[in-house]
Amino acid sequence: MRVASHSQLKAYAEQRISVGSEVRFAREGIPHGSAYRRDHMMAAETSGVRPDHVPQLHPRRWAALGVIAISQLMVVLDATIVNIALPSARADLGITVADQQWVVTAYTLAFGGLLLLGGRIADYWGRKRTFMVGAVGFAAASAVGGLATTGPLLFGARALQGVFGALLAPASLALLTVLFTEARERAKAFAVYGAIAGGGSAVGLLLGGVLTEYASWRWCLLVNIPIALLALILAIPLVPESKADGDTSYDIPGAVVVTLGLASLVYGFTEAAKPEKGWNSGTTWAFIGAGLALLVIFVLIERSSRNPLLPLRIVLDRNRGGAYLTSMLVGAGLFGAFLFLTLFLQNVLGYTPLKAGFASLPTTVGVLISAAVASSLLPRIGPKIPMLVGPVLAAAGMISLRFIDLDTSFWAHLMPAQLLLGLGLGFTFVPLSSLALVGVPAHDAGAASATLNATQQVGGSLGTALLNTIATSAITAYIASHLTANQPPSPQVQLEAQVDGYADAFTWAAGLILLAGVITAVLIKVSKDDLPSGETAVHVG
Repeated sequence: MRVASHSQLKAYAEQRISVGSEVRFAREGIPHGSAYRRDHMMAAETSGVRPDHVPQLHPRRWAALGVIAISQLMVVLDATIVNIALPSARADLGITVADQQWVVTAYTLAFGGLLLLGGRIADYWGRKRTFMVGAVGFAAASAVGGLATTGPLLFGARALQGVFGALLAPASLALLTVLFTEARERAKAFAVYGAIAGGGSAVGLLLGGVLTEYASWRWCLLVNIPIALLALILAIPLVPESKADGDTSYDIPGAVVVTLGLASLVYGFTEAAKPEKGWNSGTTWAFIGAGLALLVIFVLIERSSRNPLLPLRIVLDRNRGGAYLTSMLVGAGLFGAFLFLTLFLQNVLGYTPLKAGFASLPTTVGVLISAAVASSLLPRIGPKIPMLVGPVLAAAGMISLRFIDLDTSFWAHLMPAQLLLGLGLGFTFVPLSSLALVGVPAHDAGAASATLNATQQVGGSLGTALLNTIATSAITAYIASHLTANQPPSPQVQLEAQVDGYADAFTWAAGLILLAGVITAVLIKVSKDDLPSGETAVHVG
């Protein structure tokens, strides 16, 4: 009797495995030689797992990424696209200077306050379904805002945009998590997402300037309709459905309390930015105190809830917790920087809306460059080093902006400063988006991605309010120190005062971003070996 050698047995086993994979491929109707088969077999080789046991890679995942990118860009740029259009909208609808901030804050209040609930809805109801409902609702709210005839109607439309954005954003990021389960592919996917998160605000300024200059401020809202419809049409055939398994009951008390808490906190900081209120106002501190108290109650509810809205294990992990803190601080510095850069370009240098929009392009260019580099580095060196380099570069750009004056050169000063800022944001946001979801089970993907979005939005709202208060105080102090007896401040002094206030804001923004780098150094411990090829092995489609 002839006994087979070890090598013969191994070859026979491999042949059986290969045949088994081929049978499964044929059964699923996947053509021989297709990219899907090659990707599947490559994943098996790199992971050491049997090919017929490797989690399936969705064959249309890259096309689905394009759809997700379109929708996410729409949500991100909508936070800044109205900045340049705001003076025109205020004049057209008769909105007072005191109320004009609601065009921005109505959106951020609804968006930031409802994100956690939106993440759980995406998990339980279905991420594709939530994505599509969010796109339809966002388009409808944009139509109402673009056709608004009164200020309150515009404010309401912006709030409604925030509501549907809170469905769209976490569904988008959760879909990325379940579509891309291989490390290198996931790094590339998050590079796209990180580039949008870092550069979308600058794109919003550019697009807002073009539309305001050549069409109308109304098109800053109406432009969302074709974008949302395009995403919707493409999502139907390209984006697979996925949802959480197991217990899918909603934590209604937690949803109500955290929404009210975040809204109250953001509203309190918005009140602090108003000249007639400020930090000495009882209203300001009442809303901030109420918001903090409600968030404490929310934590207590989550600790005792059987199926919490935000499982505390998501944020108590040191790496994810560090990622969320970094996201909040970078968001605080970033949103404020774009606001004051826009004001400086138009109010001091006299740029038109179109010119001001184009002047923000270097930031976008920097983000695109560093996002591509970070994407290739992430699987090789892990997330920590890029997340340390990013805040240093971004803060250097901010510090450079601190030295602006009345005749600052764009090419010699503003362009390189913004390029540094963009490079830093790309190196920060790409690993940040991936790190915030490392090790998160599929059941919690929507909640984890919603938390990342919420920290950026809340950080942006709080940072803008804080930096606006700092800038306003510096402007008032400068004018007071240059007043002559019984004479109003000259136009020159007023411009110098604005420059002084904006410079102070850029300095504090740099400090916030550097603090994010310190938190990364202390808390983030993930290395490249902690980014497995399939940390969320979820079957979709």
